[in-house]
Amino acid sequence: MSAPETAPKFDFNEQVADSFLANRRKSGGLHDFLGFTTVAVGPGTMQGRFEVRDEFLTPFGNMHGGVLSAFCDHLLGTVCYPVMKEGQWAATTEFKINLTRPVTKGEVDGYATIVTMGRTQAVVRIDVHNGGRLCAMAQGTVTIMDPR
Repeated sequence: MSAPETAPKFDFNEQVADSFLANRRKSGGLHDFLGFTTVAVGPGTMQGRFEVRDEFLTPFGNMHGGVLSAFCDHLLGTVCYPVMKEGQWAATTEFKINLTRPVTKGEVDGYATIVTMGRTQAVVRIDVHNGGRLCAMAQGTVTIMDPR
């Protein structure tokens, strides 16, 4: 997975990236409950994945948009960790999602890219695919906090 040529350059922490890839960052949070995993990590980029489960579906057979929103929110922050300073943490400030196609089954892949990142905030874009087709797009801002 490679970033577009216009992407900013980052200092990249390989150990943090490897911990996401090994899924060693199990914290028991919502992302673990929903089965989100990290597939690929690069400087300012991340690919996540999850499998659609029956309990994610509405009575009409489509996956609830809240699951896609949670997935985007998760990627929005985690893509920043391998390029932040040690001890910093990211908190979502805002994000918007466009749901462009219903999801009913299979794997869902999200591709997060840091558009811009400063000392205290980052803007991230996420494209979400199901069965090779774009099903959602999101963009949001995270606040980058120094250790307390």
